Amino acid sequence: MSSIIEAFQEDHQASLHQAGMPVVHAFQPQDAARWDEFVSGCPEATFFHRAGWRTVIERALGHKTWYLYAESGGEIQAVLPLAEINSHLFGHCLSSLPFCVYGGIAAISESSRIALDRAAQALAARLNTDYLEYRNLRIQHPDWPTKDLYVTFRKGIDPEEERNMQAIPRKQRAMVRKGIKAGLESTLDENTERFFLAYSASVHRLGTPVFSRRYFRLLKEIFAEDCELMVILKGGRTVSGVMSFYFRDEVLPYYGGGTSEAREVAGNDFMYWELMRRACERGIKTFDFGRSKRNTGSYDFKKNWGFEPQPLHYEYQLHRAGAVPDHNPLNPKYQIFIKAWQKLPLPMANLIGPYIVKNLG
Repeated sequence: MSSIIEAFQEDHQASLHQAGMPVVHAFQPQDAARWDEFVSGCPEATFFHRAGWRTVIERALGHKTWYLYAESGGEIQAVLPLAEINSHLFGHCLSSLPFCVYGGIAAISESSRIALDRAAQALAARLNTDYLEYRNLRIQHPDWPTKDLYVTFRKGIDPEEERNMQAIPRKQRAMVRKGIKAGLESTLDENTERFFLAYSASVHRLGTPVFSRRYFRLLKEIFAEDCELMVILKGGRTVSGVMSFYFRDEVLPYYGGGTSEAREVAGNDFMYWELMRRACERGIKTFDFGRSKRNTGSYDFKKNWGFEPQPLHYEYQLHRAGAVPDHNPLNPKYQIFIKAWQKLPLPMANLIGPYIVKNLG
């Protein structure tokens, strides 16, 4: 167990026991199965609370993780996945969870939530971070500064395929049918390469650094059948691709994009319909379209599908920082960088990008 967590426990455990509070522990590799069992059954938990993210963040991105859980009577009562990013360019933070839409404390008792919250705040102070961040679906700390930038889009999947098609607004439905008429086909992959071809081309056009191939390979390796790769083909050519996660009765298309040809043949429109159609066949009940920044192309695209935005509550306890961080492409100071990045040859952007994006969180 880390000396920092031990120090926290020495400082706080006596008072916790006196108050009947659960005991906070640092995650150990042998805890993985029981951690994931708790996550699977906890209504507040999400796919991003799964223990496998710890391995991905450490091995693919090189960041220190601090996974904490609160236990009472030998049973886990709450979990809190945390990762520490310490970057010369973007600052020093402790976050739950960087590179993920959702995070924060997932608990089945208020006492366990309080215990983990205190532990995280103490850890952030001991690490001398700029701030502690929770990526919540619901407000937990009304008095903390927040970032009103992101929303998520979630909608039920009807058990009948045609009803899902008819639920798509008319103009967007026409785009899906355009892809069908173009002769597009979907196929599932075990290898990440065709997906990466489409995804990296897409983010490069947006002026955004891409994750490494290793990152996507690890996601597929760690989450196995719960991580699905679907590519859209036209005449054998890769047009678009999406990496989706499955959690309980939900599907989460998380990384997706298309080549330059995708716009001509409605490749992305067809792709998300195919994912919804396949999920319907599997009996999946919820389509989680994921996070978008307000008033962006991605935001408008998801609204065009008939999804309503739901606010995400990203809360910050400021330590050394004087204000909430603003590391996003909408920040005017990044516009010169974005335009320069778009002009880089794609192979060079794919080579350099992972060294930048791993520090953005």
